[in-house]
Amino acid sequence: MVEQNGLEMFCYQCSQTARGTGCTVRGVCGKVPTVARLIDNLFFAAKGMCAYLYHARELGYNDEEVNDYVRRALYATFTNVNFDPDDLFNMALEAGKMNIKTMALLKKAHIEKYGEPQPTKVKTGTVKGRGILVTGHSLKCLEELLKQTEGTGINIYTHSEMLPAHGYPGLKKYRHLVGNLGKAWFDQKQLFSKYPVAILATTNCALIPKDDYKDRMFTTGPVRLPGVQHIEGYDYSLVVKKAKSLPELPDAPGDVTLTTGFSRSVVLSLADKIVELVRKGKIRRFFVVGGCDSPHKNAPYYRELVEKLPKDTVVLTLACGKYRFNDLGLGDIDGIPRLIDLGQCNDAIVALEIAQALADAFGVSVNELPLSIVLSWMEQKAVAIFWSLLSLGLKNMFIGPIVPAFFNNEITNRIVESYNLRLISSVDEDLKILLKW
Repeated sequence: MVEQNGLEMFCYQCSQTARGTGCTVRGVCGKVPTVARLIDNLFFAAKGMCAYLYHARELGYNDEEVNDYVRRALYATFTNVNFDPDDLFNMALEAGKMNIKTMALLKKAHIEKYGEPQPTKVKTGTVKGRGILVTGHSLKCLEELLKQTEGTGINIYTHSEMLPAHGYPGLKKYRHLVGNLGKAWFDQKQLFSKYPVAILATTNCALIPKDDYKDRMFTTGPVRLPGVQHIEGYDYSLVVKKAKSLPELPDAPGDVTLTTGFSRSVVLSLADKIVELVRKGKIRRFFVVGGCDSPHKNAPYYRELVEKLPKDTVVLTLACGKYRFNDLGLGDIDGIPRLIDLGQCNDAIVALEIAQALADAFGVSVNELPLSIVLSWMEQKAVAIFWSLLSLGLKNMFIGPIVPAFFNNEITNRIVESYNLRLISSVDEDLKILLKW
């Protein structure tokens, strides 16, 4: 890992704050920097978990144990409540365990509501006609929009983390769900300017809009943007009206076709064949490469990594980090796809379930599988997933594009010593380690 620089801490929670601006070396209350950083980390992890819980509750699913943990975790971040770094570290691991429960709850909600995802090819160009582009994560919002636009001649397109919606039977049955436009969340300003469609932002990862499309953008659910009309509930008649007032898109097929919708049952239906191919040496290693994408200068690492992986390796991916490489034609190994898109960021639970099932099939622990995990993180939901992986005792993971700034050397060293976590460096150097394990 690299050395962390900058302020030791920054805390301005109370009126004792140094010079009335913030404690940056040590808290006036006695709080040490590592405690302050762990409190920040716990707050971020709890927020990430709450995003998944929000969507589960949106579909009528809840978990009181998770609710109770969130209350305890947030209380622990109050002024003068918890000064114990060991306890705060353990609470972060507990956050990881609770996040696993939350992701499992949301996955159950999605499957029971929309059916288990199926491998589905998704077009990336436009179809002649007017359109609405949906961004964010909420399948509930997408479903309601699909219902309200059926038979109107309006085509619906997904963006970023909405791509996996195409794999769910209950959503793909709508023939006017025609494709996916763009890639990860940060291409919005260019993408939304390019296509004269109505835009519906359903969750986080929405950017403050440019003036040239502000009047045809709408928010719903938790999202609010300045100058953008917000819709309470699920009546999207204003979005439909706006779409009808805009010009038609041309029939312009995209250069690539994406594939999504690999559910747990789909992958595990191939388990016997996968085990056989591993034992025959035809599959050398599995790589979980994914997470939150970002415009960071180090982010191209993930595409280079996947491009350079040997042809006897298989990549499992999820979240918007997959857009770095999901257009690559990696082919297959005796019918097993070399690139398997498991879905949204919350579908990290599917990757964990698959890993455990394969470990059981081989009679080993997950840490003994021929499996490498290379993560990209951007914000709070990725933080929650990171602690979920640590809570399971997973070791030898790589993380990037940088070390979280809310860690300090003490926290980083503890994780490195306990879990052998590494920061990504160069692809060639990392592959020497990744392919050796």
